[in-house]
Amino acid sequence: MMPLGFSEIGEAQIVRRIGGTPEVKKHLENLGFVAGSEVSIISKLGSNVIVKVKESRVAISDELARKIMVG
Repeated sequence: MMPLGFSEIGEAQIVRRIGGTPEVKKHLENLGFVAGSEVSIISKLGSNVIVKVKESRVAISDELARKIMVG
């Protein structure tokens, strides 16, 4: 298991768990990051990450990407 921010661009990953405060977890769940869902990084722009999740593209900070554990 590793943080989403460390995975390779274009490599499909499965979300294993979400870390952080309850507010952060709820925010990420609302964006579609739930355990068992498939995600992949589309691009990295500075300290932001563009992620494909549930057929949508979402921009999140690198800090949030480190709270999403994939494997």
